[in-house]
Amino acid sequence: MRKWVIVFTVVLSTMIELLDTTIVNVSLPHMMGNLGATLDEIAWVVTAYVFANVIVVPMASWLAIVFGRRNYFVGSIVLFTVSSFFCGNASTLWELVLFRFMQGVGGGALMATSQSILIETFPPAELGVATGLFGLGVVVGPMIGPTLGGWITENYSWPWIFYINLPIGTFAAIMSLLFIRDPHEKRVVEGVDWLGILLLIAGVGSLQIVLDRGERDDWFAAPHINVLSITAVIGIAAFAWWELKTHRPVVDLRVLKIRSLALGVFFTFTHGFITMTSQFIVPVFIQNILRLSPLQAGVLVLPSSLASATMMPWAGYLIRRRFPPKLMMIIGFSLFFVSSLMLSHLSLDAGESDFFWPMLLRGFGLGMLFVPFTTLALAGLSQRDTHQATGLTNMMRQLGGSTGVALMATFIQQRNWAHRQNLLTHLTPYDPALRERLAAIVHGFVAQGSTLIEARRRALAAIDAVMSRQALLLTYLDAFRIVGVMFLFCIPLILLFRRPRSPVTVPAAH
Repeated sequence: MRKWVIVFTVVLSTMIELLDTTIVNVSLPHMMGNLGATLDEIAWVVTAYVFANVIVVPMASWLAIVFGRRNYFVGSIVLFTVSSFFCGNASTLWELVLFRFMQGVGGGALMATSQSILIETFPPAELGVATGLFGLGVVVGPMIGPTLGGWITENYSWPWIFYINLPIGTFAAIMSLLFIRDPHEKRVVEGVDWLGILLLIAGVGSLQIVLDRGERDDWFAAPHINVLSITAVIGIAAFAWWELKTHRPVVDLRVLKIRSLALGVFFTFTHGFITMTSQFIVPVFIQNILRLSPLQAGVLVLPSSLASATMMPWAGYLIRRRFPPKLMMIIGFSLFFVSSLMLSHLSLDAGESDFFWPMLLRGFGLGMLFVPFTTLALAGLSQRDTHQATGLTNMMRQLGGSTGVALMATFIQQRNWAHRQNLLTHLTPYDPALRERLAAIVHGFVAQGSTLIEARRRALAAIDAVMSRQALLLTYLDAFRIVGVMFLFCIPLILLFRRPRSPVTVPAAH
């Protein structure tokens, strides 16, 4: 019974942490009006949270040793919950940004520490089950965020997207204190790697800000993006060199010498890249092209969340029954490819039925990816390496997602301009079809009471709106094709994994 109570507690903690990465997105316009912020300023509400996350996650192993794993886990839940309360009570923009940063510091520990707790709680032979259950929080949390955020914003007000964390966080903290125990092996911190911490903050933190704000600030046309990019390159290179050199690293990069873990980290980055990219473009396509509300967009992608939630535990069970993990990954990437291919054939008349099967296939595919490559990556690691590995994989998932969203946003901007220019070449005053359509629109506006000059201006604006919408449709169809091709190209890389010679065993780890 204790095992399943721990499962429920840590999955719940992981889910609310990742839920908060997406739940605020649909509420940003309401926050702008309430706090008097511009679009550029309100974006820091998202950036501050992700910035704190990506820095704390790789240090989770070291911090768990310093404070004791149970104390660190409970303390992180408390910090996350208290910060959520102050986020809801924020009266100014920068007050909200500060508490979102603190919320990210608390939430950053929950992913890596939750995964380690699950791995220790289950017997070694049930690693796939533990990974599948952990994947529920990782996958379902971000997916239901927009749906839940849209519903709360439409029916209540934006502070309630933070207040919902209060009862959940309180419950999780109490259950963690009662049921989670520290591992038997005790490790002593001999010193603090201050230089490593500083380089991690400078390198990875600068990279995250570049990825999060690069497209918004016109990338390298902005001086501060250039400075942050140089800082990121130098900082990450110096961080890697120092962590491999020092005897007391805050993040032990030597674990990447293990081939299975190195491949697992790569696939985690790839998984974050392509899944977060697909999660980014689908809701935006539904709202910007089909002009549906955030809540309606959330409902359309709900089958994907339900399919993932159903498939995750089954994937863990199948791996426990010796189903080949590589074959499961091939099926998962293939389902993702088919889903993206189906979405790339949508039109402006697409309805709910056009999204059901692609979303369902995407959900099943996602459920068949996370479990096998995480299981292969963590299989056979020593107790010293497991917690370090979970921190690295979760950080790479976050960076992969940020990279994918940043590159896709830039791709959409560039392709939209190219499609618009291409469509403009076909709109000439000598085109009979255009002249006929323009005359009909002008006649309609005149019939409604507009003057002839005003009717012509409104007709040209209407034609421009139709053309812009068509260009945006073609752009998103290209984006779906690109994502599908990425999934397809990942399949040959699966062969790089080696099947463990011995049974999968994961000892208790800190």
